[in-house]
Amino acid sequence: MTGALVHDALRVAAMVGGPVLGVLLVVGLLVGVLQAATQINDPAVGFVPRALAAAAVVWLLGGWIVERLATFFAACVTGMAAR
Repeated sequence: MTGALVHDALRVAAMVGGPVLGVLLVVGLLVGVLQAATQINDPAVGFVPRALAAAAVVWLLGGWIVERLATFFAACVTGMAAR
């Protein structure tokens, strides 16, 4: 039972965190290329676009993320009640 719970928790974490991390990876790569091309190495130039991208993804997918986490939590509580 515990192994299945850990497996499901990791699956949900990957499903929820994947889109945010993917967007941050792409934006970070683009900002890195831009910084290398222009030789502007200001930390704010790297941080602000990534922060805005993360906020945009969470704003767009926030309802879906909460739904997935709530479904997982409900399944965990139901599983504990069944024991």
